[in-house]
Amino acid sequence: MNRSILADMLGDEYDILEAENGVEAVAALQKYGMGIGLVLLDIVMPEMDGFGVLTIMNQQGWIEDVPVIMISSESSSAHMERAYNLGITDFISRPFNALVVHRRVINTTLLYAKQKKLVDMVANQIYEKERQSGLMIDILSHIVEFRNGESGQHVLHIRTLTELLLQNLVLKTDRYQISRSDIALISTASALHDIGKISIPGEVLNKPGRLTDAEYEIMKSHSVVGAQMMDNIPVHEDEPLVQVARAICRWHHERWDGRGYPDGLKGDEIPISAQIVALADVYDALTSERCYKKAFPHDTAVQMILDGQCGAFNPLLMECLTDVADQLPEVLSCDSSEAVNRMELRSVAQEMHRHEELSASERTLQLLEHERMKYNFFATMSQEIQFEYTVSPPMVTLNAWGAKRLGIHETVMDPVGNAEALGILSGESLRGLSAALRNTTPAQPVVKFDCLANIGGEERWSKIIARATWSSDEPPQYTGAIGKAIDIHESRMKLDALERMASHDTLTGLLNHASAKKRILERMEEKPDGHYALAIFDLDHFKSANDNYGHIFGDQVLKFLAAKLCESTRGADIAARVGGDEFLLFLEYRGEFEHVISRIFDSLSGCSYENFPISISMGVSRTEIVGTDYDTLFHAADQALYTVKRSGRGTYRFYDESMQKMLSVISPIDESHP
Repeated sequence: MNRSILADMLGDEYDILEAENGVEAVAALQKYGMGIGLVLLDIVMPEMDGFGVLTIMNQQGWIEDVPVIMISSESSSAHMERAYNLGITDFISRPFNALVVHRRVINTTLLYAKQKKLVDMVANQIYEKERQSGLMIDILSHIVEFRNGESGQHVLHIRTLTELLLQNLVLKTDRYQISRSDIALISTASALHDIGKISIPGEVLNKPGRLTDAEYEIMKSHSVVGAQMMDNIPVHEDEPLVQVARAICRWHHERWDGRGYPDGLKGDEIPISAQIVALADVYDALTSERCYKKAFPHDTAVQMILDGQCGAFNPLLMECLTDVADQLPEVLSCDSSEAVNRMELRSVAQEMHRHEELSASERTLQLLEHERMKYNFFATMSQEIQFEYTVSPPMVTLNAWGAKRLGIHETVMDPVGNAEALGILSGESLRGLSAALRNTTPAQPVVKFDCLANIGGEERWSKIIARATWSSDEPPQYTGAIGKAIDIHESRMKLDALERMASHDTLTGLLNHASAKKRILERMEEKPDGHYALAIFDLDHFKSANDNYGHIFGDQVLKFLAAKLCESTRGADIAARVGGDEFLLFLEYRGEFEHVISRIFDSLSGCSYENFPISISMGVSRTEIVGTDYDTLFHAADQALYTVKRSGRGTYRFYDESMQKMLSVISPIDESHP
């Protein structure tokens, strides 16, 4: 009845949220945060009284940003003093006087509005400083884009894409320890990724046709030049922004498999900042028109990247690209300056956080609301059961997707004794998890806990990964935890997919050379007395496919040949793509051997792909001739292939000792063969 009376008094001017007890009030504050403009709070309530709510608001820092008017018939001086000590702004006694309630609500909201306006004035000054700094970087990077004849949106697109991919990566893994300030720093530094192109002659930079080998080497030098420019900054070379920009400039053309430039780094030898910018740069280059190409549609560009047509990327980043792919056209079609402003606003929020005398401004509120929306979106996209637990009050809050997956409410009170929670985890598991969290320390707060859980009506083994939260008191007090629950079966399926991406060539689906070598060594170790052959072959005149029809057509030819190879071999045979147009086949044989190789060779030669004739040259070595050392076996097959190349191509040869002698007198080396 009291809530109804107050709602009638204020409902015409304000949006009203109601909570029938203190626990519901805390849950609402947790969910909406500073989106709540004012709390009208009673002292006497079931489950948790008003003083309990005020205590939690102080613990969480909410009392600094959300004004509270205490409304109660408990008007003793002791109650009023305690309420004011806990941070309330005003006190109204029941029974209500509508005029008094209305006037005091207006006064309180106006007071906080003026305070926020004052903070906004300070924030605007900080914001303007951030904006001017970003503007100078944009001007410098746009000089490069102007010389390159590219759209002025390229730099803004790279910054937006970089931030989006980093945000998704942080939600997916803690492998790279990327903070929010790191995201802002990398996104800003990404604008300088091509600064080295200032040194590239215009006739090379804007050449509409295919670059010659010499011109391509000149073009590639921009990555080293950009890094040198960062190294030669006289005063600020040790600044984090300069260091990150240097890494991005030098290494944003490196590739996960080591086939990039300038240093041939592979895997996580490449800084994650450069990996992210490389992926963003490739996507924007594909979807933008250039002097030498038309723009590809969004879906085509994404598929080209996923198929490995633009080089190899970190499998985790490929997942991130897949996760955000549907957003990209809409995000990039908007004014990209808005995306830049969001990054600058984040820096403003960090600056304001260092000034304890300032509370939240309107700009900060907008930023936090934006962050809340992004968190909810990514939490849904990740399809993980994520949770937050607080000791006071004892409450678990689930993300929307997780609550739906488990079939329970998003907020669960007193989980250890709650029927809904006990329907998911047993009481023993809940108590074990709780004990594990309480036994952590602020220095080592992470817990991994395996247990059976009822997920979607089915009991499955799950892994709970949680981080205990501790207060800043001395000694620190355990305040709760944040974490997620992983279905171990589904997780293993995803891991298997990642392992396949790491062991297989992304274009053809065959094994890569490293994985093939490992399996071959295991096979020969398992059965050392077997008769084995290793064949290496490549496409004759493959360069003409790329030169006459383009690299995409060339990739299709390689995929076609890989499919024919799979059709021509047995399940126990090991087939791999060594690199470029070179392939490897390892097999065990019994008895007559040449007819096996002849059959495979004939099945791969003599056919065509869209009128492009398929012709191959093949060299074969056998363990009974050269032994079981893998490198020797591979080198012998390579020598046999080399012999075929020197004698006219289009056939196969078996290695024998005469080839070693012949190769020792042949000169010069045929540079067309790798």
